[in-house]
Amino acid sequence: QVQLVESGGGLVQAGGSLRLSCAASGSIFSVGSMGWYRQGPEKQRDLVATMSSSGNTKYADSVKGRFTISRDIAKMTVHLQMNRLKPEDTAVYYCSYTRTWPSNYDYWGQGTQVTVST
Repeated sequence: QVQLVESGGGLVQAGGSLRLSCAASGSIFSVGSMGWYRQGPEKQRDLVATMSSSGNTKYADSVKGRFTISRDIAKMTVHLQMNRLKPEDTAVYYCSYTRTWPSNYDYWGQGTQVTVST
């Protein structure tokens, strides 16, 4: 089993910054990819940013230029630096880890609330 523990959410004014962190632990057999998704009220869970084991990144168009994902493979941690936050960034942010061996499987954190006020 794999556990993902997130930290860093909170309340911030529009234009401000927050940094989310996530640490994976447990039965980890592959580096896989790690990333962040978010789910706003009455919305589906959408990709925010991911980083593969080789360092390739993918961002949602809405956060490009404002958010930066980084990870420490040795520590199995992933971070999301969020700058110039907007009220529409308000959501529960979920850390994800996708293992690639022995089979593809997605693990999720419990979620951390990010609220951006006007």
